Amino acid sequence: MGSSTPQARRSDTRERIQKTALDLFVSRGYEKTSLREIAEELGVTKAALYYHFKTKEDILSAISEELGRPVDELIAWAKEQPPGLETRRELLIRYSAALKSAIPIYHILQENQATLRDLAVGQTLRERVESIARLMHAGGVPFDTHVRVASALLTVHFGAFTLDEVGGTEEQKRQALLAVALETLDSAGAGAPEGAATEAAQAVSSRKG
Repeated sequence: MGSSTPQARRSDTRERIQKTALDLFVSRGYEKTSLREIAEELGVTKAALYYHFKTKEDILSAISEELGRPVDELIAWAKEQPPGLETRRELLIRYSAALKSAIPIYHILQENQATLRDLAVGQTLRERVESIARLMHAGGVPFDTHVRVASALLTVHFGAFTLDEVGGTEEQKRQALLAVALETLDSAGAGAPEGAATEAAQAVSSRKG
């Protein structure tokens, strides 16, 4: 009674490997972490590790798939929504929440760009970010809105990397970054309709002329 199946034990082992490898990739760097070091940290032989994952990239791909699943689900949801400010705001809020678990994998990509940019996992991570960006910019919006959207998205996505030395919990930082991003998205006329800032600027320019 209560004994786990071989499949369940294999799944548990893979999860332990992924968690240990993720910690090492973040603390030491992807390139500087070897399969041998991962095995030693786990207290297993390299052969035992090799049974589950043949390469570091295989481990990173598995981590990326698991941690990136909320982002993939968000992309699928956003594709079904009508473009507009409300969709962009909701997408930004949900993306911020999805990054809570996925941020370590993007941290690895950020710190190891030269190594990962040509690997499949690096391409997958970039495609996720690009998909979110395309969805945020959807709807044929004017230039001023594109600028606000880009700034808001960059704040949510990259802001956490700039606050490592700042006090506060990770959740406090996430909430603060999201608040700034939403303010940016809603700016240019304190929530005026899209394009209002551009129209106002053109009107001022015309009067000056």
